[in-house]
Amino acid sequence: MSESNSNKMGTMPVGKLLLKMGLPAVISMLLQAMYNIVDSIYVSQLGQDALFAVGIAFPLQMLLLSVALGCGVGTNALVARRLGQKRQEHANETATTGLVMSVIHSIILLVVGLIITKPFLRMFTDSPTVLKMATDYMYIILVFNLGQQVQVVCERILQATGNMILPMMSLIISAGTNVILDPIMIFGYFGFPALGVAGAAIATVIGQWVGTIFIFIMLIKKDHDIKIEFKGFKFNKIVAKKVYRIGLPTMIMNAIGSVTTTSMNAILVGFSETAVNALSIYFKIQSFVFMPIFGMTQGGMPILSYNYGAKNKERYLHTARLMLRVAFIIMALGTLMMQFFPDQILGMFNPTDELLVVGRMCLRIISYSFVFAAISIVIINIFQSLGYGFRSMSMSVLRQLGFLIPSALLLAQLFGLNAVWFAYPIAEILVVVIYAPICIKAIKTKFD
Repeated sequence: MSESNSNKMGTMPVGKLLLKMGLPAVISMLLQAMYNIVDSIYVSQLGQDALFAVGIAFPLQMLLLSVALGCGVGTNALVARRLGQKRQEHANETATTGLVMSVIHSIILLVVGLIITKPFLRMFTDSPTVLKMATDYMYIILVFNLGQQVQVVCERILQATGNMILPMMSLIISAGTNVILDPIMIFGYFGFPALGVAGAAIATVIGQWVGTIFIFIMLIKKDHDIKIEFKGFKFNKIVAKKVYRIGLPTMIMNAIGSVTTTSMNAILVGFSETAVNALSIYFKIQSFVFMPIFGMTQGGMPILSYNYGAKNKERYLHTARLMLRVAFIIMALGTLMMQFFPDQILGMFNPTDELLVVGRMCLRIISYSFVFAAISIVIINIFQSLGYGFRSMSMSVLRQLGFLIPSALLLAQLFGLNAVWFAYPIAEILVVVIYAPICIKAIKTKFD
């Protein structure tokens, strides 16, 4: 890491540094969330079947993103740690390895995805119309998924050096391209055919690829603290294992999110397709609330990893506490939004009367979990920065599978649909009660 960035990561006031590193990621992720919302708003204009088709495909999209995020987070934390330790060549090797891994992942995901997509979607619908829309949508996403895999890793590499502006620009470019193309591809403007749900997928992948090309060129051509070296590169299995060890919890956490969404859809479809649509809308709005926290933790992760590598306990703790405070405030605001404006939120998605009734309860009840989810997200990042991959992974498993799904099943059987939504706050509260003391002890163990 250059002297200026080293000084910044190790000496700049933490609040100012977290703002400088986190704000670009927050802005870019908010834009990402907004274009996901806009995407669903356009799709909802095609009818509830179209919204249902995209909703049942959503877990598969989450699975693709989980692999990209896991590789990106592992590469980010390891690169930042090597820079903090002044091991420049190892940092370069780690960054290059992460990019190669992203290409390998995209090939594996394409093959597996083409095999499992139709059988997966058939679990939720017998409608040929819905099945065709959902299948077409996912096949397009799968075929062009290389763009997303590479984009995420490139962004995380730059963030590890303290450069948050270029990753922000990459996501802005992707989001902007998607928002512009969505109505053109879905409804057929300017001479383009109306492609419906498939058009939404095409707009998405074009946006991803435009952002990927930009960020890759910036990473290769501009002068950074990291140099990508493909010439003479030999894949280092040891580095790859370390990337997985750090990033696997994030990968599993998001993959578990996919399994959880699939399980929740299976529970909800027993009540009605409207309940599935309500949860689908919730996830779009949830991303708008959660993305600022993910952006803030993206900015905070290199600071935590650097200062752990430098063994600066006071600065590490200051960063962790500040991340908790910011996350708490964001989630408190998100809770208020869900409590007081559910009808206005649902109104953006062309709702039926039934969807308004079901969705109102969904948004209000699940939002009780937000503050506790904020604490969980920060704790997971702390574990990852300290190299405690298994602990954050086990936390994710309990949070999204061990507690949530059994609670949802039990509540569905005993009390009906409205009670199902309470499974979310129950799961988040239990996880925080268990893991907060473990996190405090882990920090003491690593620094004392």
